[in-house]
Amino acid sequence: MQNPSLAFATPADAPRWLRWLVFSPAARIVFFAAMLVGIGFLTHAVVAMLGWTAKTATPLQHALATLSLQLLPALIAYLIVVKLIEQRRVRELSVRNLPTFGLGGLLIGALLFSLVVGVLWLLGVYHVTGTNAHVDWLPQVLVAGIGAGIGEEIIARGVLFRIVEEGLDTWSALAISALLFGGAHIFNPGATLWSSAAISIEAGVMFGLLYHVTRSLWACIGLHAAWNVMQGTIYGIPVSGGAVDGWLVSNRTGPVWLSGGVFGAEASVVALAVCSLLSLTLLAVALRRGSIMPFRRTR
Repeated sequence: MQNPSLAFATPADAPRWLRWLVFSPAARIVFFAAMLVGIGFLTHAVVAMLGWTAKTATPLQHALATLSLQLLPALIAYLIVVKLIEQRRVRELSVRNLPTFGLGGLLIGALLFSLVVGVLWLLGVYHVTGTNAHVDWLPQVLVAGIGAGIGEEIIARGVLFRIVEEGLDTWSALAISALLFGGAHIFNPGATLWSSAAISIEAGVMFGLLYHVTRSLWACIGLHAAWNVMQGTIYGIPVSGGAVDGWLVSNRTGPVWLSGGVFGAEASVVALAVCSLLSLTLLAVALRRGSIMPFRRTR
């Protein structure tokens, strides 16, 4: 099979200065980053004006404020880059693919994290001590599910992976996007160099390959959202170090390398192994298709 078409290619008739200043991968990434910061500043001002960030705000209002900051700057900046600079349809976020890639991603994410928890339970690491029928699930779904799923995937896969792959090659895109994705979690509560390395490998590489194979951000968003919601809202495990109230009241025991410690199960070798198996499967699909973009390919 032929390599899948890249989302964007520099117009053949574009002058040299325009290629470097506007269409180059570096220029598009810098422009996106600038828009992200600017729109983020405006969004923060609006949610503050609405009172959603005040100490007296309700948990749902705090969640809506966080959701707005996660979602709006990334989505608006991305649409501007695609529509204004690349001048194309946003095929990777096509609504018609939501029922297939989106729901498929949700299902895979739910099964994947359930497999992680199942292995931890069989190893005597994960323990359920009760249930919490009154868990306030909506704020967690909005922030850890929808906000993180859409916002982080647009930045890490829609911008970093996609544009670096267009400018260099698939391997460089995987390495750069995965390292930056893991590094972005180093400031989370309970984070260590190991937890960031684990995030880079188990999530950064897996999501990059998932986008490469499907060419859909919905697949990545669905898997990301389901992984976070199952982890925190259902199984009661910290999401990347963030404390949560889950439907299951649980705790984990054993060595940190196995339990993940205070950072959560994402820092466990079990999660690393399970996600790596999916990554290897996706890599096998890409290799069989011949879709891996080689370094210094002919443009």
